[in-house]
Amino acid sequence: MRKINIFWNWFQDNNQTIKNLINETPHSQKQICYWLNKQLGYYCKELDFMIVLPKKGNQKSQLIITANGNPEYFDQLIQLINNAPILRNWRFIASIQLTEKIDKIIERLDHPYVIQELTIKTNEVKFLPLDYDVNFKKIDIIIYLNNYNIYCCTKTLQQIIYVILKDLLGEKSIYEKINFIQLAKTTNQIEELIELYEFQYYIDEIIKN
Repeated sequence: MRKINIFWNWFQDNNQTIKNLINETPHSQKQICYWLNKQLGYYCKELDFMIVLPKKGNQKSQLIITANGNPEYFDQLIQLINNAPILRNWRFIASIQLTEKIDKIIERLDHPYVIQELTIKTNEVKFLPLDYDVNFKKIDIIIYLNNYNIYCCTKTLQQIIYVILKDLLGEKSIYEKINFIQLAKTTNQIEELIELYEFQYYIDEIIKN
């Protein structure tokens, strides 16, 4: 319980700075995320975080804590969220919900995802199919990112892509429909790439045919 209190006390002291993350310089963003990750690691090194920042100033920011699907750390995850403070501008979540709205993505109004030092918006992510296994009904895909050369050396890149896919498709659909994901930098042949929010429609069309 002591470690839980230490984390939330630190978060309360710094919550306004974290909420204003998107307005900071890239250097300051990395510093803020570094210390948030450090404080969370003092409690449990196997937990990760995601911040979803609101489009409007009067909406709540979200701090989502995840155990990355590892059931061994679900208890620590739940205990942490159950003991979260009540803050007017924050909502604390213990699992990834199906929250993304397709119409907002299309209109370029989707929220940025901030996981540790990375900030990515869903409308910046595109994909191309590689191979579809008819027997298992699973697909291999390449996911393209504008700044892949910058992000490619960080271990958190796979996590942020996984989180975005979970928000778009739901965790069950990921395991049922995707076999393999390869990451790459967005090419000049941008007209050939498919918006990630169209993935479900693409799969449905394959199954029908």
